[in-house]
Amino acid sequence: MIGIISKYTKRFSRDHFVAGLDVGSASVKVVKLKVTGQGSELCGFFIDKFESSAVDAINKIKERLGQVDRINFSVEGPSTIIRYVNFPLMSAEELKKALKFEAQKHIPFSLQEINLDGCILSQDLPDNKMLVLLAAAKKELIEQRLKFINDAGLKPGAIDLDSLALVNAFCYNYPVNDDAQRKTTVLLNIGSSFSNLNILEGDLPRFSRDIHIASNNFNHRIMEMFGVDFKSAESLKVDMPQEKSEQIVAAFDSVMANLATELRISFDYYESQTSSAVGRIFISGGGSIFPGLKESLANLLGIEVEYWDPFNKIGIAASVDVENLKKHKSELAVAAGLALR
Repeated sequence: MIGIISKYTKRFSRDHFVAGLDVGSASVKVVKLKVTGQGSELCGFFIDKFESSAVDAINKIKERLGQVDRINFSVEGPSTIIRYVNFPLMSAEELKKALKFEAQKHIPFSLQEINLDGCILSQDLPDNKMLVLLAAAKKELIEQRLKFINDAGLKPGAIDLDSLALVNAFCYNYPVNDDAQRKTTVLLNIGSSFSNLNILEGDLPRFSRDIHIASNNFNHRIMEMFGVDFKSAESLKVDMPQEKSEQIVAAFDSVMANLATELRISFDYYESQTSSAVGRIFISGGGSIFPGLKESLANLLGIEVEYWDPFNKIGIAASVDVENLKKHKSELAVAAGLALR
């Protein structure tokens, strides 16, 4: 949807292979697509939990990746920001010229330390206004990711923000014309350290926020309860022993209540600024596959919650382990959105 450093993007006239690289705080995820004139086909995916560093994980994945013409990647966290801003009505060319001047009013970083991009979402606002999405990321963070990729001998492509990669994957796989009833949709991606929240009107994002409640919060509550280290807490969370299940569920419930509170604050704000009420919530991310999470969130918010498939409209090569893909597809949503760029 938007390129933070669009100059790295290269277009291909032939069939080609594109990978999406999602570097989280606990693992590296890669989705590899073959892109042809007929569409996209998944020909590989890789998830590597950190044993030492992201660099080592990327190097391991590179050994299995095979031919890739470019690798698109994303950034997230406090060094990134998305804003939705009303601009005076103007053309895309005029927006490019006005972007830095207007962005100073809305981006809490020095313009010298960021890469900035903008995208016109709507040109039909009252009073000759238009809605523009502003996205920014600190150059230091982008350069760090570029170094990972260059050091691994890979070719960097487009750079995006996690939230926008999610929107890209969702809109590709669930286009509005396939669901005439879809109006206001929520995308919630629960990672290790952050949860990405996006609210969409049709196929356009209208609100984005990173929430600092995610999978690691479950681990920290378990650590407090049982006096164990982080790795042991992760094991207890994944393979819940019967004799400790009641306490672990209680830890889970307290974190879910906090997450639901943050979501409700965002929904209330959004609904106060628009005439639209939030409809369904679609969840993804490694933290979303905790047993009972979908049902807990639905009960706390009183809103329908569903998982979604980031490969719903992507072909699957015969070489792909489909059963393994089913287990991990929720973790691959960001990487899929990046590969689709």
